[in-house]
Amino acid sequence: MAALIRATVCTENPHKLEEFRALFPDWELELLADVSFPPEDGDTYEANALIKAAHGRRVGPAGRWMVADDSGIEAAALGGAPGVVTARWAEGRHVEKLLAALDGAEDRRAQYVCELVALDPGGEERRGTGILRGTISLEPAGSEGFGFDPVFVPDGETRTVAELGDAWKAVHSHRALAAEALRAAVASAS
Repeated sequence: MAALIRATVCTENPHKLEEFRALFPDWELELLADVSFPPEDGDTYEANALIKAAHGRRVGPAGRWMVADDSGIEAAALGGAPGVVTARWAEGRHVEKLLAALDGAEDRRAQYVCELVALDPGGEERRGTGILRGTISLEPAGSEGFGFDPVFVPDGETRTVAELGDAWKAVHSHRALAAEALRAAVASAS
């Protein structure tokens, strides 16, 4: 039987704890609370996730894993933008900004990318990457999910992630795929 992973989720977003608990139901998770995080100024998703996890390793409780993520969306017609700066680019107006940026674009291909980084109690890094490919619809549809979910249609599907719903997303999203990869990386190192 595998040892219980006790981990601290390194984020300023308290809603991420519940999301991580759904992704890692057999891990004991807590939030790194009341901490000011350094700026996420890395050039890659991994670098930004590592900034948060390394900060957690410095200021968080010893003896626990530190887990952090970074994610974004990359649109082919925008040369892969907004990418690693997605959250700052979207300014909380994810759907309207992306639809405006793609107005008139024939190439609607896009991908969600998530990078999860975990530092074990000794500081050794494990990571998991998840990519969900699809297209951006012309208008929003659906009521579940958040961010770009109302306009993101995964490859092989005809409905947006927001229409497919949270249960679908819990298994197939870029974050779920990254969690699966991270779990495998942690298990293979044990």
